Amino acid sequence: MKVPARPSLDSLKTRLDKGRETGQRLTRDGFLRETFVLPREAARVKAREWFDRWPKQAYWTAIESWAERPDDEIEFTMRRLPTAD
Repeated sequence: MKVPARPSLDSLKTRLDKGRETGQRLTRDGFLRETFVLPREAARVKAREWFDRWPKQAYWTAIESWAERPDDEIEFTMRRLPTAD
């Protein structure tokens, strides 16, 4: 019996590359994510922008993770659904 050929991974590579360029990760849970590294006050402003643009009640917007970095910078990942059904 002949073993089937492996499928081309070009499409997956293209999607991963595009996601890296836009800061979004390819996930299976349906959420869009974006990671930021900003000074503390700018991080607060950016998080507020996300919550204002994509309300938590409709998009399940959340700060998924965060960490303090040197020089008072905050690295954080925002998560939201792509649409509000």
